[in-house]
Amino acid sequence: MKMVIGSDHCGFPLKKQMIPFLERLGCELVDLGCYSAEKVDFPDIVKRVGEKIVDKDCERGIVFCGTGIGAAIAGNKIKGIRAAVCHDTYSAHQSVEHDNVNLMCLGGKIISEWLAEDLIRSFIEAEFSADEDFRRRVAKLEEMDDSGL
Repeated sequence: MKMVIGSDHCGFPLKKQMIPFLERLGCELVDLGCYSAEKVDFPDIVKRVGEKIVDKDCERGIVFCGTGIGAAIAGNKIKGIRAAVCHDTYSAHQSVEHDNVNLMCLGGKIISEWLAEDLIRSFIEAEFSADEDFRRRVAKLEEMDDSGL
């Protein structure tokens, strides 16, 4: 899977730890920063990550910030992005299976390296369900994107 990743300064340490893990899972990575613990604004990183997904340069993305919340808010402002904060494995796979989430947001100040690995594996291995109920609901989300609501 071609995966785009990014972080702000708070998420940078966890992102750095997860790069070898993502590579072991066979992910082709596009890392859009940040590349140090120097302060950056998470909306700038999320915008770049989201653009790679929307342009179909990458299948999915992961953004690491302090809590994941700011990144999810920013991601959901981008048409075509469905972002979710995932701090448990059920949410990590269910968000893809039921809601076709394409951007997972992780809190580097909230979760451990070991939990992050479980979440990432669950997110990557999940596939959007063929169930008509979930397809219909995601289509309604796309309509909301198109209408500007």
